[in-house]
Amino acid sequence: MPIPHRPGLRLPVLLLALVCAAPALAAPPAAKPGPKPAAQAARVDPLEASMAGEFALQGGLLPEAARDYLAAARAAADPVLAERATRIALLADRDALAAEALVTWRQLQPQDSQARHMMAATLALRAGQKAPARRELRVLLAADDGWQAALAALTGAVGRQPALVVAMLGEIVDRGELPAQLQAWLAFGGLAQRLEQPKLVDRIVAQVVKRFPGEPRVALLRAQWLREAGDLEQARAVLDAVPAPARQSTALRGGLASEYEALGDAARAAQVLASGPQDDSTYARRADLLDGLGDKDGLAALYAELKAGATQPNPMRRLLLGQVAELLQRYDEALAWYASVPGSRAQALARLRAVGVRHAMGKKAQAYDEVRALQSDAALDDDTRRDGYLLEAELRQKDGDVAGERDAYARGLAAFPDNLELLYARALMWERQDQIDRAEADLRRVLVIAPDNVAALNALGYTLADRTTRYREALELIDRARVADPGNAAIIDSYGWVLFKLGKPRDALEQLRRAYALQKDPDIASHLGQVLWVLGRKDEARRYFDEARKRDPGNRSLQRALRETGA
Repeated sequence: MPIPHRPGLRLPVLLLALVCAAPALAAPPAAKPGPKPAAQAARVDPLEASMAGEFALQGGLLPEAARDYLAAARAAADPVLAERATRIALLADRDALAAEALVTWRQLQPQDSQARHMMAATLALRAGQKAPARRELRVLLAADDGWQAALAALTGAVGRQPALVVAMLGEIVDRGELPAQLQAWLAFGGLAQRLEQPKLVDRIVAQVVKRFPGEPRVALLRAQWLREAGDLEQARAVLDAVPAPARQSTALRGGLASEYEALGDAARAAQVLASGPQDDSTYARRADLLDGLGDKDGLAALYAELKAGATQPNPMRRLLLGQVAELLQRYDEALAWYASVPGSRAQALARLRAVGVRHAMGKKAQAYDEVRALQSDAALDDDTRRDGYLLEAELRQKDGDVAGERDAYARGLAAFPDNLELLYARALMWERQDQIDRAEADLRRVLVIAPDNVAALNALGYTLADRTTRYREALELIDRARVADPGNAAIIDSYGWVLFKLGKPRDALEQLRRAYALQKDPDIASHLGQVLWVLGRKDEARRYFDEARKRDPGNRSLQRALRETGA
């Protein structure tokens, strides 16, 4: 799917940033350690080598970057550089080089770490080495929070050794090595589902029912797996069957709403959330869903409910009231709510919101003055100041100020180097401005810092599929994102699109239909239309083009599809 737009600062949004790491008690036997650090130091300038690695990294030359960082690590005897070399080599799928860097990292820093164990497990799995892989996974699973690292190692080897991953997963389940945490069982069950192992899924479900009797979240688990398998009708039936008493739990209602939303039924999700006790989180999600549906009457009713619910609202309730007033375009009321917010952190959020409101009211000079003041206010926390740069860039984009948008990101990254949110958002800008090499460089930088960042994997994979001819490379990136989040409509769309680019329109059509069933998005509709047109089903294609036009007449994917098909 086209790179997902960065969420604005409308309502609270969690940004995904996952870590990749994996230590090794023993690197795969095939790995051969490189020159000793002392020998390298005599021949390599560590500063020069690390700078070369950085330039290679920014240029997307990952193998070269890994080799340069490894040389710098050996010359400087720096374990941090060795870790960086290992991460980059893994990202570049240069396993021998990664193992070599891992050995150097362990030599320079003998203390164990979860990161090294995870990387060692990943390499052993990829190399098909069952015993070392089992040993590393057990070390991880023995730690209190190690199951996530173990899961990441298994996921990182799916593309190379799927049968071994299945075998290891089955062993872990059958030996009862997972901790007594429902989330861990759900996560490993999700991997089994994505690997299309129904018998293993059944064993995990049986264990979940046995270990967590009466737990209504098991229904959510089944619904999620059914949805990810493409059985949307049965998934909905499972959700509908959850008994009413269980729905009084705020946490369960939130999970149910998320599943209904994932099934493309935002209206039902909003109804579920409204059916029990309310808190600020529930109200915020309802507002977001109603806004997405364009339900102004529903928003107005929610606004009245919020105002009536408290005579002296707390800071977060005041923020929420301001946000809902903003969505209703009652801008003066929104500013009044934001001005009344107490508390330093809440006030900072209110100041950000007020900037957007003034811009929407046409008071642009005042809005930009206020956001610059936010960026330079040393009394604010770093996240708020960073959000000031993101917000300014967003507003500059709305104004068509290309130079101003670029400048906002440049200043932001000067203030917050390597910030994931700024790098990702700037990558989207570069793609939008047809600077594909720069977009790729920023996305690859994100992936070096957070190698399993699903949003970046999908964005880079889609960009390569859509804007270059590097389709195989795109498919590898998208596959990694699919394994991590197989039910994500944007990722399914990206997968369908790269299949189309690879000359497999019928396979692409199946995936794109599934994506559109999950999310009625103009980008997906445009892709569906283009694939159908190529397959000769032009009347059906036109219906999807019309759907895309209704939702977003200026959509770039739609305009490109219309040009390329002549429709």
